[in-house]
Amino acid sequence: QVQLVESGGGLVQPGGSLRLSCAASGSIFSINVMGWFRQAPGKQRDLVAIVTSSGIPNYSDSVKGRFTISRDNAKGTVALQMSSLEPEDTADYYCHANIRGKAYWGTGTQVTVSS
Repeated sequence: QVQLVESGGGLVQPGGSLRLSCAASGSIFSINVMGWFRQAPGKQRDLVAIVTSSGIPNYSDSVKGRFTISRDNAKGTVALQMSSLEPEDTADYYCHANIRGKAYWGTGTQVTVSS
């Protein structure tokens, strides 16, 4: 079992950058996949980016080339560097961890892209 705590959300202008961080506690060495999902108002929660314990990333098409995910297995952390942000990136961002098929979620951090 793990607990996830996100940080780093906020308000940013279009074209700007923001970095999200997530720290896991508990059984961090059992986590196989870690990453980020987002949910805009009135929409479903969608994949942003995930990374395996061996460092293989997977990005949604909408963020490829703009976002970079990184992970530190020893510390149980995952970060999302977001660049060239667009108003369409506005959403609540949730940290995600998967342990043997069971999903764990943080409480979310809000990202607003607006001028």
